Amino acid sequence: MSLRRTDRSLPIALLRARETVMAPVRVMLSNSGISEQKWRVIRVLDESGPMEQTALAHAACLLLPSLTRMLRSMEEEGLLTRTVGTDDKRKSIVSITEAGRKVLRDHAGASAAIAADLEARFGAERLEELLDLLEALTDQET
Repeated sequence: MSLRRTDRSLPIALLRARETVMAPVRVMLSNSGISEQKWRVIRVLDESGPMEQTALAHAACLLLPSLTRMLRSMEEEGLLTRTVGTDDKRKSIVSITEAGRKVLRDHAGASAAIAADLEARFGAERLEELLDLLEALTDQET
């Protein structure tokens, strides 16, 4: 069996698409000292509210050990807080702070402009279709 050509390889196409989407986000975040991983964490916490670390790692597309290391520095930076779970003292519940929300507010306009530019270039309908297809592909793993 032969391998697909790299220009028609799904893993490579997804990586190329990721770079196309993430490049302007990295530029946006570059002056703030916030990495794209930290950006995902505070966005998830802002949208979902306090979360247990394992659920947060999954929602932010991070490996749990990587998230655990990041949380220490994010807590020191005042972007989030961690508390012991009420039902299970072994679990850590992570919450966004006002400083974390300020980072989101400070970048909201630029982030919206990046999304609007992508939508204008790719097309709103095609973008929604792409998101639906990627969601369906992701649902296949469960």
